[in-house]
Amino acid sequence: MSLWILGIMALVVIAFLAAGTGFAMFSRNVGAKVEEALPPAGRKTAVAGGEIHFVEAGEGQPIVMIHGLAGNLHNFTYAMTGALAKDYRVIALDRPGCGYSTRENDDRARLPQQAAMVAEFLEREGIENPLVVGHSLGGALSLFLALNHPERVGGLAMIAPLTAVQDDAPGAFDSLNIANPGVRRLVAGTLAVPMTIRNGDKALGEVFGPEAAPEDFRTRGGSLLSLRPEAFYVAATDLHAVPPEMRQVQARYSELQHPLGMLYGDGDRILHWKTHIAPIQAARPDLDLEVLEGVGHMPPITQPERTEAFIRRMAERVFAAK
Repeated sequence: MSLWILGIMALVVIAFLAAGTGFAMFSRNVGAKVEEALPPAGRKTAVAGGEIHFVEAGEGQPIVMIHGLAGNLHNFTYAMTGALAKDYRVIALDRPGCGYSTRENDDRARLPQQAAMVAEFLEREGIENPLVVGHSLGGALSLFLALNHPERVGGLAMIAPLTAVQDDAPGAFDSLNIANPGVRRLVAGTLAVPMTIRNGDKALGEVFGPEAAPEDFRTRGGSLLSLRPEAFYVAATDLHAVPPEMRQVQARYSELQHPLGMLYGDGDRILHWKTHIAPIQAARPDLDLEVLEGVGHMPPITQPERTEAFIRRMAERVFAAK
């Protein structure tokens, strides 16, 4: 190989490394500014495998709220926690690894492991038999919590929950579809933040559609926290850890003994609503089901009154005998 070809190859490598270094510095700087703008909102409880960050408001029977993929507890503090705290003790948490919660390794991304961490959190905080409100991936986590730790749950109020494996991953999360953990880590530290900034409006449009994303969702709704390298890595890891678990758990839905409710929008562009209603309804015909016409994947943000009414209806059912 001639010297001039080797020289060109060396220049290409140097340029690539320089660009990567620049992206990495940019990503770290953005992440630091995001954390300055949206610092931890509550407190943390140590559990096996990490820490759970959470906020709490109100008094009375407990309602625990668990967000979905690439989200954080601000998805619920946006409109839900304050309204419900008038009559209940409301706890919104960051799923393990998300927001300001932590998990020690990628194995903790598996839903049984996340459920074990949440169950230990509930025990440590003295939260007994709560109504668990799970949104999207948080709905799947709530199912694992009820199946594997039934003594820690009073009932489930699931909002646009993931209950089955879809043939196609949501288009809004295409950038997260990186199977190799090493490549995933490299992209998270370099290209992920610039890509998220560039494609953020389009992704939010898909997540919220056919409804509009509120202008303050990035701040009040916590979306800015996704502009951190670790947030991208965690979400991409979740995306790949979940499908094997969902393929196995559907056969266990008949074991669910708690009161169950489900709220879905028939315009949901992230999860195919009929696909995810069917497995639960087949196992539990007594499912309290409400389908909102023309509503997308984010009812806690776009339909706060109707979502609150659904949660209150389930709370009355769960806590009636107490």
